[in-house]
Amino acid sequence: MNADELPEEDWDPKADEVQRDQRAAYDAMRERCPVAYSDFLGWTLFRHADVMRALHDPDTFSSVVSRHLSVPSGMDPPEHTDFRAALNPYFEPEQMAAFEPHCRQLARELAAALPADDEVELTGQFTSWFAVRVQCRFLGWPARFHEKLYQWVQKNHQATLAGDRPAMARIAHEFQEYVEELLQDRRGVDAGADLTARLLHEQVAGRALRTEEIVSILRNWTVGEVGTISASIGILAHYLAQHPELQQRLRAEPELLPAANDEILRLHGPLVTNRRVTTGAARFGERRIGSGQRVTLNWVAANRDPAVFGRPDEFRLERDPAANLLYGAGIHVCPGAPLARLELRVVMEELLARTTAIELVPGRPPTLASYPASGYALLPLQVRCA
Repeated sequence: MNADELPEEDWDPKADEVQRDQRAAYDAMRERCPVAYSDFLGWTLFRHADVMRALHDPDTFSSVVSRHLSVPSGMDPPEHTDFRAALNPYFEPEQMAAFEPHCRQLARELAAALPADDEVELTGQFTSWFAVRVQCRFLGWPARFHEKLYQWVQKNHQATLAGDRPAMARIAHEFQEYVEELLQDRRGVDAGADLTARLLHEQVAGRALRTEEIVSILRNWTVGEVGTISASIGILAHYLAQHPELQQRLRAEPELLPAANDEILRLHGPLVTNRRVTTGAARFGERRIGSGQRVTLNWVAANRDPAVFGRPDEFRLERDPAANLLYGAGIHVCPGAPLARLELRVVMEELLARTTAIELVPGRPPTLASYPASGYALLPLQVRCA
C-alpha cells in the first residue's frame, strides 16, 4: 500500500453503539486503537499524549481546516497570532469582573423561575436558555434575539449532526444576516456601548476589522459558547444529582466550585472533538498519517486517559489542572475560558443556593446527546427548593 493511501476503517463514529455512550466508546478506542481511521472523521487521536503533540505542533497540524473564514480558531500563525493579540483583552480579569453582576442576575432569575419541589427538564427549562441569554448579554445583543439565537443553535446542531452541507450554508448565512443587522445598529456608536460595538472599532495588525471577520468572530464565540455552556451545566447538575454528598459539600463550600466544575467536566467532557489537517507526514507508533489528511482530536478520551489521570473515573479535586484539556492547550487554548469558568461558577452557585437538593427522577433516565454534541439532550431532575 502506498504510504499516503488511506486504510480500511477502524471504527464507525456514527454507529449506534458509539452514540449510545460516547464516553465508553471513546475510552475503548483509546485502549484498542488509539490512532484510528474512519471515513467520517479521518484520523482520530484518542490518547492524551498524542492530542498534546498535535496541539503543540501547529506547523504540522494546521487549524485551517475549512475553506470558510474562521477567526481566530481556524487560523495558523502569524495570522492567528495577530487576531489573538487583538481579541484576548475581551476576556481579561477586569472584563470578567465587570460582567459578573450581569451574569449573576440572570442566573438568579432563571434559578428562581424553576418550579419549587417539582420535576424539571433541565435542558429545555434552564440550561439552553441560560446559555443563550447570558451570551446575548455578554455581546450586548437585545432581548429580541433570544428566541432567534435559541432556534438558530438548534438548527445548526441538527444540520451538523446530519452532515447537511446545503442546510449548514443556509444557516451560516442566516447568522450573518443577524450580525449585519446588529452591526448596522451600532455603526457610529461609541466603542464603549457594548462588546459588539467595540469590535467595530477594533484593529488587527494596524487595520480595522472587516465585516466578514467580525461576523466570523461572533459566530465562533456564539456557537462555541452557547452549546458548550448548556451542555456543561447539564453535566454538572446531573453529576451532583448522582453524588448528593458532593452536592451538599459544594453548598457549604462554594469556593470549591471552580476546581470541582473543571474536574466533573474532565470526567464528562462537554466538547467532543476538534479538527486539524496535516501539512506533512506524521507518525504515531506504527500508524503513518500522510500530508493533507484530516485529523480529529478527541477531547473526551484524552481527558480520561489513565496514563495521565490515575483512576480516571474518580472525582479528585487534587488533580493537576494543567493536564486537563477542558479548554484545550497550546496556541489555540480557548480564549473564552475565563468567561466560561465565570458563567459556570456563578450559575452553579445560584442553582445550589436556590435548592436544597437536586435529585434524579426514578424511572426517567436522561437522554444522552449525540455527536457532535455532548451532555444530555433531555435531563429530567427533581428540584427541591429552599
